[in-house]
Amino acid sequence: MIIREAGPQYGSRQYKRNGRIHTGKQNYKCKACGRAFVLVPENRVITEEQRALIERLLVERISLRGICRAIGVGLRRLLYFMGERFTAAPEHLYVQPTAGAQRVILHRLGAEVDELWSFVGKKANRQWIWIAMDTDTRQIIAFHVGDRSRQSAEVLWGKIPMGYQEQATFYTDCYEAYKSVIPSAQHRAITKLARKTNHVERFNCTLRQRVSQLVRATLSFSKKLTHHIGAIKYFICDYNLTQWSFK
Repeated sequence: MIIREAGPQYGSRQYKRNGRIHTGKQNYKCKACGRAFVLVPENRVITEEQRALIERLLVERISLRGICRAIGVGLRRLLYFMGERFTAAPEHLYVQPTAGAQRVILHRLGAEVDELWSFVGKKANRQWIWIAMDTDTRQIIAFHVGDRSRQSAEVLWGKIPMGYQEQATFYTDCYEAYKSVIPSAQHRAITKLARKTNHVERFNCTLRQRVSQLVRATLSFSKKLTHHIGAIKYFICDYNLTQWSFK
């Protein structure tokens, strides 16, 4: 902890009170240079131990303010670190190929596709999460965040690995957007009674239980779309790694 007795830039002892900062601490302003500062700045650098713990807490249903209180770091520094981790999440989502002979695998590939409602900033700004899951491995092979239109369905289809696009059978509900994007020979539009999309629908519940931004009636909703997508992508990467470790 550093206790200042003068301005940090020129060392001037001529300063005055200048309101309070967002944490409630007294803020001061140097009369010589006009720089604002606090007398007792705190070192909020995130240690390696804290980084490892934050990485685990980001995939649990804990708000960012809650992580700040538990770890003892500032919100701005946490947001910066969170942005770094979200950016580092790979586009391939850690999807692992299934084991066995390639000829047999291609014959039995299957995927379940569904969409999940969410919002960013306010409930009027709806953002739909489109998810494609491997029927056998339960890995998430692709996802997309956008509106609930045919264009979003096309973007999701473009993100699905080529092996699935060419060989897999896709099970969806009867939403028209799927029928216009997925080839008819590979598409199976079913009702909930057929129970062919129960795994991806269960994953939707997992998302709402584990990602605080998706909890219903939450105060932890995303304020930025990039953070919203990053939080979902970060969890899916961790989920895929966990699923594969159990195989």
